[in-house]
Amino acid sequence: MPCRRAATRSPASPSFHPKTLTMQHFDPTQAGPLRDVRVLDLSRLVAGNMLSLQLADFGADVIKIEREGRGDDLRSWREAGQPIYWKIYGRNKRSLVLDLKSGEGLATLRRLVRHAHVLIENFVPGGLEKMGLAPEALHQINPRLVIARVSGWGQTGPYSHKPGFGTLVEAMSGFAHLNGFADRPPVLPPLALADMIAGVYGAAGVLTALRVAERDGVGQIVDLSLFEPIFSVIASEAAKHQLTGRPTERSGNQSSHTAPRNVYACGDGQFIALSGSMQSMAMRILDTIGRPELKEDPRFIDNDARVRHRDELDAIIGGFLAARSRDESLALFEAAGVTAGPVCTAGELLTHPYALGREAIVQMEDADMGSVPMHNVVPRLSASPGGLRRPAPAVGEHTAEILAELDHLDAQHD
Repeated sequence: MPCRRAATRSPASPSFHPKTLTMQHFDPTQAGPLRDVRVLDLSRLVAGNMLSLQLADFGADVIKIEREGRGDDLRSWREAGQPIYWKIYGRNKRSLVLDLKSGEGLATLRRLVRHAHVLIENFVPGGLEKMGLAPEALHQINPRLVIARVSGWGQTGPYSHKPGFGTLVEAMSGFAHLNGFADRPPVLPPLALADMIAGVYGAAGVLTALRVAERDGVGQIVDLSLFEPIFSVIASEAAKHQLTGRPTERSGNQSSHTAPRNVYACGDGQFIALSGSMQSMAMRILDTIGRPELKEDPRFIDNDARVRHRDELDAIIGGFLAARSRDESLALFEAAGVTAGPVCTAGELLTHPYALGREAIVQMEDADMGSVPMHNVVPRLSASPGGLRRPAPAVGEHTAEILAELDHLDAQHD
């Protein structure tokens, strides 16, 4: 059974609510809109793999150039002995083993560059240059090549020489300072957040540069730091600090901009997230919890007042929810059109009607585990969707295949 392609269901189709995920198979016959794009991915770990995944999911031929033996370091991020991260973020890619410390390996890479559209690397700045593969040299081989250079701090500036993992960037960007509760230390995210955001930004940059190469015949460098993408999503904090002269304090699940907004405990020990970011929604919440008189209370009459008295408002809403189960509360809010939702675990999402009905999660065949649940292709294109063509490869799985193709490409080029 071929894997369903992302976003192929028409909005007019009847709703579909399976109760469980069913195993699907990768479909190598799928051809996405980027099927004529060849990508050489020399990166390791998260940001580069997230970048190349966006291209691979839409049909690009992503060739992971890996070391003999352990390959990409992402393969060593394991759960219960399984390389879960690689299985998901390595999908739709091919693996080629090259020794880039040898003359033969570098010669093969130069041959590949001749026929490529994109090269992705995340060496410490200067790494390509030490290999004799500075962008100028690569563009002599292929003037249209788009070179995505991923690093912690960027290719320029006083930190350009420093290595940098996402953890350092998540701290220095201001994110960790905002995250957590006021009476506790700053909190780092429990995932590779800076890398993931950078990967998505990087894909946008690469596609933009590819459009320029297509139009003007000229390649360029995409200089992608981990710092700037994550800072961009909290950039308003700099403007706020300039205006007020003070940093935003950690506020847990509350917001300094709108109220009510929090995670509330229900009577059964489950949690609900609720947001009243618009005046009309905040008033609807007060009606729904049976406190319409609070709509005229000076403490809650508008957003500014509610933010100043958010602790009091949270106590009122929290008391209402503490007397009811999560399902009972969600049913009340659903009937009233209130913007509230459950705090779900990943396990709950595997059987959640939204995730199943939307096909946001797909259960894909896997040689080691039988099947692996993973996210579907994002975003959904109505006319030229992406798809899931191949599982994440073993180290060097496609070496012979790619080298044979390279000989053929060289012959055609000559």
